[in-house]
Amino acid sequence: MKLVVLDCDGTLVDSQNGICEAMTFAFSGFGLTPPPREATLAIVGLSLPEAIAALAPDHDAGLRYQLVERYKSAFLEIRRDPALHEPLFEGIGAAIETLAQRGDVLLGIATGKSRKGVDRLFEREDWGKRFITIQTADNNPSKPHPAMLHSAMSEAGVGPERTVMVGDTTFDIEMAVAAGTGALGVGWGYHPLDELKAAGAHHVISTSNNLIAGLDACFASREISA
Repeated sequence: MKLVVLDCDGTLVDSQNGICEAMTFAFSGFGLTPPPREATLAIVGLSLPEAIAALAPDHDAGLRYQLVERYKSAFLEIRRDPALHEPLFEGIGAAIETLAQRGDVLLGIATGKSRKGVDRLFEREDWGKRFITIQTADNNPSKPHPAMLHSAMSEAGVGPERTVMVGDTTFDIEMAVAAGTGALGVGWGYHPLDELKAAGAHHVISTSNNLIAGLDACFASREISA
């Protein structure tokens, strides 16, 4: 068996509008200048406390904690707004269905999202039976620490030589390198392809419709026949 572990935000789901709106709300609530949109998107993939620390390095731990809590509250409210649109990227739904039907592939998730956020996505997309392992920020250190991948491989019973991490940020790629797995960088998310290559991606793809082909190429480059 081969294990494909996927990031969520920026890899499966285009969630940038909700993330940026919640971050602006969090900072504005304390009279702080919100970070530029590009700065917020650059930290997508980190667990929330680490993301806030990166965006507010000059503020003390107490204020950063309050920013985290205000962001959480804002994001919950924003998600209740029917106008919020967080679609799957083009071709992702079909790719997940194709991979789920393959007899040689197991699917997993490794994300900085909370488990509640993943559960909402799975309920919306009816993915409850598609993934064998789900690793979130609730019970793992933040990326790029390799703990999420170590836990995913342990639960799936698959070693690093037969595992590929799929992600759109350098945090995903660095996590894969640290865990000794394959690393497939995708170019439709929040970090550019040249940064993903520099971080150690074994293979990169620019469009979401090429996910299956990219995975096959990544496994093949690790001398595993797809």
